[in-house]
Amino acid sequence: MSQPEFFEALEQVVLREIPGCTALEAVERLSGGASMETYRLVIRSAAGDQRLCMRRGAGGVDRDNVSAIGLAAESLLMRTARTHGVAEPEVYYDLKAEDAVGVGFIMEWLDGETLGARIVRSPELEQVRPRLAEQCGRELAKIHAIDVDQSGLRGHLPTLSPEEYLEQTWERYREWDTAQPMIDFTGMWLRQHLPEQHDVALVHNDFRNGNLMIDHEKGLVAVLDWETSHIGDPIRDLGWICTNSWRFGRRDLEVGGFGIIDDLIFGYEDESGKAVDRDALKFWEVFGSFWWAIGCLGMTDQYRNGPDATVERPAIGRRSSECQVDCVNLLIPGAVELIEPEPLSRPSDMPRVDELLTSVRDFLHGEVMSSTTGRTNFLARVAGNSLDIVDRELAIGPELRRREEARLADLLQRPGSFDQLRWSLVEALRDGSMSLDRQDLHQYLRESVVNQVSIDQPKYSGFRFAATNT
Repeated sequence: MSQPEFFEALEQVVLREIPGCTALEAVERLSGGASMETYRLVIRSAAGDQRLCMRRGAGGVDRDNVSAIGLAAESLLMRTARTHGVAEPEVYYDLKAEDAVGVGFIMEWLDGETLGARIVRSPELEQVRPRLAEQCGRELAKIHAIDVDQSGLRGHLPTLSPEEYLEQTWERYREWDTAQPMIDFTGMWLRQHLPEQHDVALVHNDFRNGNLMIDHEKGLVAVLDWETSHIGDPIRDLGWICTNSWRFGRRDLEVGGFGIIDDLIFGYEDESGKAVDRDALKFWEVFGSFWWAIGCLGMTDQYRNGPDATVERPAIGRRSSECQVDCVNLLIPGAVELIEPEPLSRPSDMPRVDELLTSVRDFLHGEVMSSTTGRTNFLARVAGNSLDIVDRELAIGPELRRREEARLADLLQRPGSFDQLRWSLVEALRDGSMSLDRQDLHQYLRESVVNQVSIDQPKYSGFRFAATNT
């Protein structure tokens, strides 16, 4: 569908479904949202211009993902949560096939900060940050108290025990032609540490910094992005918001980079009247990094096979190593030796390979970003960052592969190519013939994962922690 056709079809929807609307003034796709599309709509009415928000499936189609519910179910979840006192925008209309706009829904526009890094650092939010962890605990308690039968949600959501969720996630990764030993090591650890007992409740499943809207006076004003909700162990939500990926550089503040875990638990226990099992919380924090390591790889799969092959997807795919280094830090911390970058080309080369890459990166981060706004501006930054990864891959990758192949051959006591040895280790981890307690296995995993993150994202807090851990 062309942009004019998309605009005209959407205008007919808002004219018909939004009371008082007399025209659609503007449609802007916002930055972010790798698996979903978010738009800001501006409509005209007698009271003046009004903003709305539209959430749409990538490429206009519904999600086709084992871990994601449909958009109609997400809309129902948001409506239900709002009626149960959870901070939610009001959903106005669910798009239908005959609207010719795509799959999604239109909802109330709320003002507030949603970018996780700004929530962690913005001076405007300094006064509310100390309250956020407790507020998050209370909102989660409200979500988990929703009766899935009385609300009619049970028929729209999968039910997953911790074991089923682990196996479903792991199976998704096993379907791809990639061997990532740290993912399989973590999967085996999780299998050995499954919670023995757990409650069963509505689980938001993506309750984290970046999916919350924060106001500078009220604090938490909206819980967003219900696309992976299910019925299962509610402690999953508490572990997820503590996962390091969503602390945005503040490893010292376990809850979203803005609060401490004791405040989160206090808010939850005070609101729900239920005690939080901290061992289960640790399990779900590890699971969070495992789940997102696989989720990042899934973005690469969607880039290769999905309808919306944006530059953002492979960039997120490379973030899998960030999650894997978090698993290293949680499960097998220890000293590592970092690989020094090698020169990319001869000094006499004019231009050098690194100069070619840097010139394009600087063009994207400079001229392109200064002359664009919104999603194009955001994607220009992502594209430039991807060139930095290529630069580091060329400088560090060959030596990392050489060392990793030698360590694998020593660990497995057999020769083979890099790929053959990696697959042999992965298979040994999966069938249990490789003990998780072996120190030489731990050393191999630390060295390979930490150095891979030095390529993919050397500014990541988990890398900095691992690189200085002695």
